[in-house]
Amino acid sequence: MRGWCSVDGESAPLAGFAVGVTAARRHEELAVLLQRRGARVVHAPAIRLVPLADDAELLAATRECLAAPLDYAVVTTGIGFRAWLEAADGWGMREPLVSRLGGADVVARGPKALGAMRSEGLTERWSPESESCAEVLAYLLGKDLAGARIAVQLYGERLEDLTEPLRAAGAEVIEVPVYRWARAEDATPLRRLVGQAVAGTVDAITFTSAPAVAATLAVAAADGLEEPLLEALREGVVAACVGPVTAGPLTGRGVPTVQPERARIGALVRALAADLPRRRARRLRVPGGLLELRGHAVVLDGQLRPIAPAPMAVLRALALRPGHVVSRAELCGVLPGRPLVGGPVWGRGARRQADEHAVEMAVARLRRGLGRSGIVETVVKRGYRLACDPRAPGAGFA
Repeated sequence: MRGWCSVDGESAPLAGFAVGVTAARRHEELAVLLQRRGARVVHAPAIRLVPLADDAELLAATRECLAAPLDYAVVTTGIGFRAWLEAADGWGMREPLVSRLGGADVVARGPKALGAMRSEGLTERWSPESESCAEVLAYLLGKDLAGARIAVQLYGERLEDLTEPLRAAGAEVIEVPVYRWARAEDATPLRRLVGQAVAGTVDAITFTSAPAVAATLAVAAADGLEEPLLEALREGVVAACVGPVTAGPLTGRGVPTVQPERARIGALVRALAADLPRRRARRLRVPGGLLELRGHAVVLDGQLRPIAPAPMAVLRALALRPGHVVSRAELCGVLPGRPLVGGPVWGRGARRQADEHAVEMAVARLRRGLGRSGIVETVVKRGYRLACDPRAPGAGFA
């Protein structure tokens, strides 16, 4: 069968799984890292980066920073800090800005922010190990901020949880909007990804920013799918977020998330590669070996074998009760796009025959996909069953 390939769980832990990528920036890097681990990537950008080279608000914030000495400056991202200096360079303000920042106590949120400011000859006063804005806030609130001037470099959205407590402590806060996020111009790929998540044909969705989460939920809401999407993310589809800030809009809605220890794309992929097979793979003993169900494929005899959605839906239904008969009517109910009920009374007999035929065709395709007889058994006049001993070693969830 075309599409078969050898698979090693250690080198390709995501083989057989479909992973959505909502990132706008560095989405190619994220996709490559996922594909190297075997994933099928579904790219659906949720947001886009809006350049601010000519932005009047950024220019005004820069002038405000230069108008008087700064007591503190918070650098939140490396790319944002570099973009700010590049814009300032275009306005002839780069050297005065670096000089002004050099006279302040600079707080860098993480290693990338540190690297960017150090490359300009600046030295940080402090940097949190957690890369958390909450820890930055706690550090600053430990100072006497009455009358202090603080510049806070934003990264795509307002940071009210950081800036408002600083103002409440008596500080004058200058928000520096280095770049902004906007909705993706074409929402079709994201709408398609939402539909796939709701249907269960995608196994995980990765998020690298809170605005991407918000945009995804907004697109789902516009199609009447916000609650079904949240339910899918709560029950089966894995939400992989680069850090707690990104995960915030989901955790607030009761969605469990996978997060790396460090907010890095590589760490995010490693965390997902460790978690997704544990959540979404199931291993069962079948005649002659071990069968592992993955998102859109199975692993049998060490071979990854792609399975189409309808046959895979049948296999999953059979695997829920290995060794037990599942009726054709039950299997018809799990086929994508084929509800059991509906239609006029006079057409029910024909409908039932069509449904049973659809199940038979799905089972036939499943058997061809598995490439081995004796795994899916026909029980005459009753239905089908997966030949499996659930008590055998190796059976159960991966």
